Amino acid sequence: MTPEITVLCITAAAIGFFHTLLGPDHYLPFIVMSRANRWSVSKTALTTFLCGLGHVLGSVLLGLVGVAAGIGVGQIESFEGARGNLAAWLLVGFGLAYCIWGIRRVLKGKTHTHVHAHADGLHSHEHTHSHTHEHAHPHGDTGRTPTPWILFTIFVLGPCEPLIPILMYPAAKQSISGMILVTAVFAVTTVTTMLAVVLVSAWGARMAKLGRLERYSHALAGAAICLSGLAIQFLGL
Repeated sequence: MTPEITVLCITAAAIGFFHTLLGPDHYLPFIVMSRANRWSVSKTALTTFLCGLGHVLGSVLLGLVGVAAGIGVGQIESFEGARGNLAAWLLVGFGLAYCIWGIRRVLKGKTHTHVHAHADGLHSHEHTHSHTHEHAHPHGDTGRTPTPWILFTIFVLGPCEPLIPILMYPAAKQSISGMILVTAVFAVTTVTTMLAVVLVSAWGARMAKLGRLERYSHALAGAAICLSGLAIQFLGL
């Protein structure tokens, strides 16, 4: 390993860590969706891992095409910028739609009466909670929450801005094996940081008691995702 590749590997680890930590879109959507949907630890980890992997691989493939075809860094950066804007607005749209879905879900949770069969005859029971989650019936709204695969699609479209111009292209000038190593360090650091932040924060979020706001957990999750997209678009996070 040359000294240049060594420096680039250290830089890749540092950038992967801080780029992930400073970007709320890398972890906030998973934390709030895990809390609102009561995901298990394994589902939270798997969803985060797949989205993180897709996020990195999208830029890796573009960088490989750029290196192989001799495309200039400026052109790649312009394309990555366009991808970034698209992904940010998709995150905003997804969060807004999820928030609206959550509010509608609460509004549907009105008092209703059902007749149930018991050993001593028929009894009517009043329920004040929603069909969509707390009281399940084989009719009406199934209450399915927005699929995490929507997040996966958004993350695949979202670029890792520093990867190609700062790491892949300089490493490719040294050697292809060096470029692969530097890229792998960045990918592992990024995904590992995502997993660590999400799992620790999701555990803490599950401990939090929302009280009367609990029924608005989906709406609040959608609002948080929307705000994270807006933060990326307008604050450059």
